[in-house]
Amino acid sequence: MTSKERMLRALRRETPDRVPATVHQWQDYHLNTYLGGIDALEAFRRFGLDASLTCSPLSEPESPHWQRQIETASLGGGRYLHHVTITTPGGILTQVREESPITVWTREHLIKRSADVELLDKYLPVPRLDRDALDREYARLGDDGIMRGFVCGQQGGCWQDACEYFGLEHLIRATFRDPDWVHCFLRALQRKKLQFISESLPGAKYDLIETGGGAGSSTCISPALFREFCLPYDRRQHDALHALGFPVVYHTCGGMMPLLELIVENGCDASETLTPPGMGGDARPAEIKERIGQQVCLIGGLNQFQVLDCGSRAAIRQEVQRLFAELGPRGGYIMSPSDHFFDTPAQHLAWYAEFAQECRYS
Repeated sequence: MTSKERMLRALRRETPDRVPATVHQWQDYHLNTYLGGIDALEAFRRFGLDASLTCSPLSEPESPHWQRQIETASLGGGRYLHHVTITTPGGILTQVREESPITVWTREHLIKRSADVELLDKYLPVPRLDRDALDREYARLGDDGIMRGFVCGQQGGCWQDACEYFGLEHLIRATFRDPDWVHCFLRALQRKKLQFISESLPGAKYDLIETGGGAGSSTCISPALFREFCLPYDRRQHDALHALGFPVVYHTCGGMMPLLELIVENGCDASETLTPPGMGGDARPAEIKERIGQQVCLIGGLNQFQVLDCGSRAAIRQEVQRLFAELGPRGGYIMSPSDHFFDTPAQHLAWYAEFAQECRYS
């Protein structure tokens, strides 16, 4: 069975020959620091993992109404500060991002006032998918795994995207202070995402589309807020993706146990990342399998720091076997670290792949 067949069977909640084993996005820092600068597909092949390749080449159309200027200052040690100024006919928006060799984060959010959402709604251009670039990567992938896509924005879900623009704590407070404005904000982002889906995704060579994001996890918001401010927007987006034939994976990289049935209710086909307590989540694999494992495919679960980074060969084998025993029965499971990793030794990844290949269905 090829890696593509194996992973597609799992996504359909069927039983493949063995558990598919992958990683959630290779980071450039890890590829350059530990793997000699090879690219993500080469890394999957090097370790014999089932590729889950993310490719979302976007181009933003030029617009006289959304003019972006970036000024970059070096902070030393490979760190940079990016001051972003966006000029629109209705006013100016500013943002500050900081970059390190490992990642990038926001120091000053783009949306600061309620009225700024109107500028976003009126003037933010919707990017277009570079289909030629995607087609080339899909052909290069072949049968070595699946191609994952993304809906435009900083995060896949509308609530999660709004948090990137405005800040999680600010947005939570706004749900109590001015919930109507929050819904206006979410509808504005949803219009952009639905436009992207209708214009760029028909016929695109994707096997799976990721939505959601960490800010929708139960370690960030309550089930009540999730039901009001995530669920209806997620459901409409998933319906649009399903109408084009794309299965959807919903991403929560934090707590999820209080949200399990709500995640199923949003109409996704798979749920990730099953983050364990050691990584800041609350996943209880056996209970997740029991409660929702017959309704959605499950992806993730492996503790990438305490186990994959630091664990012995025996510890990694024990964890792989435990996850397979608790999440693997009856299929519908793709094993993966619960999110990004940065300093995992190559040997540990080889052990992970080796032990996962031993997890076979009879």
